[in-house]
Amino acid sequence: MPSHPADHRIAYGEDPNQFGDLRLPAGTALHPVVILIHGGCWKEKYATLRDLAPMADALKAAGVASWNIEYRRLPQPGSGWPGTYQDVGRAVDHLRAVAGAHRLDLRRVVVLGHSAGGHLALFAAARHRLPAGSPLHVADPLPLKGAINLAGVGDMAAFIPAQATGCRDAAVVETLLGGSPAVVPERYAQVSAIRRLPLATPQVLIWGREDAMTPLKFGEDYVAAARRAGDDARLAVVPSLGHFEIADPASSAWPIVRQTVQSLLGAGP
Repeated sequence: MPSHPADHRIAYGEDPNQFGDLRLPAGTALHPVVILIHGGCWKEKYATLRDLAPMADALKAAGVASWNIEYRRLPQPGSGWPGTYQDVGRAVDHLRAVAGAHRLDLRRVVVLGHSAGGHLALFAAARHRLPAGSPLHVADPLPLKGAINLAGVGDMAAFIPAQATGCRDAAVVETLLGGSPAVVPERYAQVSAIRRLPLATPQVLIWGREDAMTPLKFGEDYVAAARRAGDDARLAVVPSLGHFEIADPASSAWPIVRQTVQSLLGAGP
């Protein structure tokens, strides 16, 4: 789907893949923000931030700013553990550095990711729950009003049996995290939102019923666990859609995504 150029491309680090595209709606009031995180099985060859540019355009048309981030992906230098996750955290927190110049309302920020980016969106919403000794921990992560996960996994260990089908790679998770759950269990615990519950942040998972790459059961299991932990979590299932259509603003999922964004952003305090 075609898209328009971003209003601003901004680096959040020195690596060529540490940048984001900022799109701003019309108006002089403070803009609520959606942080967009693309998928692609955490791999360079499958996706870039351009994949979510049409959604960024649709958000702009709906009056919402977007910060569509790039991050290091396998096999780029510095990708994997911990670099990919550090990039996500750094990109999220970089909104503080640009908010004043671009009239961003940091009280109204939601993170939204698709596929592998949905996994990273849940990770972003769980950062305040990381142990202090983690290389992913920061003392004061940017607070989020909610997380929207479009067909992404919240439990990396559970995804391992499905990765050959979902990512056409029977070892992508182990490559990303530097080992199996038996070898580096603490890494799986730190990046899997299901292991960090409760997040005390609203979470909405949106899934295509016909998704064969990341089957619906991953969403059902995550939401059930989040609710058991006391979190505000829900699952919206879109009939007749598969894995990729769920992130297409021209699909039947878009009204659900847009309403979810607007509901989570609310009117601000």
